[in-house]
Amino acid sequence: MITLQFVRRTLARVRVMAIVIGENPSGSRSGAIAIPQDRQNRIKRCGVRARQLDYLHVMIWLLVAVSSYAQKSYGRATMRTKFLAMTAVVTSGVIATAFLVQSLSSSSAQTQARQLPEYTASGDLVLPKNFHEWIYVGSPLTPNALNGGEAGFPEYHNVYIEPGSYEIFKKTNEFPEGTILFKELQLTLPGQNPDGSRTEPSGRGYFPGRLNGADVTVKDTKRFAASGGWGYFNFNHHEPKAPTAKVTDCGHACHLGGAKKDEVWTQFYPLLDK
Repeated sequence: MITLQFVRRTLARVRVMAIVIGENPSGSRSGAIAIPQDRQNRIKRCGVRARQLDYLHVMIWLLVAVSSYAQKSYGRATMRTKFLAMTAVVTSGVIATAFLVQSLSSSSAQTQARQLPEYTASGDLVLPKNFHEWIYVGSPLTPNALNGGEAGFPEYHNVYIEPGSYEIFKKTNEFPEGTILFKELQLTLPGQNPDGSRTEPSGRGYFPGRLNGADVTVKDTKRFAASGGWGYFNFNHHEPKAPTAKVTDCGHACHLGGAKKDEVWTQFYPLLDK
């Protein structure tokens, strides 16, 4: 007959396996050396495959346990007793496996790989990759026609935040070290009126035209201590965007004067204005 001690031992062994399997497979820590995105993706894929193999190992171990117990019980128990014993073992295995899956799912949901800034040997920032796949937060508009024909940042400011940083921001309401904000500039379609507006089927207004370069802001309180903990980079105000950019002196004073939170214009971005 199966004992409570046996069930407890079974659950304890599987819980230990869950703890071991649930550890971060990359072993990396936030804020450490930047890992290229493609390498992060490979690490995550390897982690998923490893977990799948571990699930298989757990199920094999449970089947072996059932078989072993049945053999030991043969000849000493009735068919009803053996059936109840096997049912108890399988049930405990299902419960333990469910615990394992839930633990891994929670760990995976809480751990988002971050795309940290990359720099050249001379300290220039490398143009972030795949920024169009990041979290879009808003598009302030400063038309040239309303700014003497030459706006400082013409015209749409399409702003994105790196997803891993945004996940941390949602929980802490603070921008973590390594946060990247990407502002892609986009001109409006040629105006038909003195204010630069035009009429389209949807009505009179301003409509997106061709892309026009980008500006990037990076949070690093040590590297950019002199500019409030943020570095400002200009990747051209025309296309194509530059592959790398040097940190600029421009930006800190402007942000310091009007930005709502941590030198970021969160008042223009509902997702960040918490």
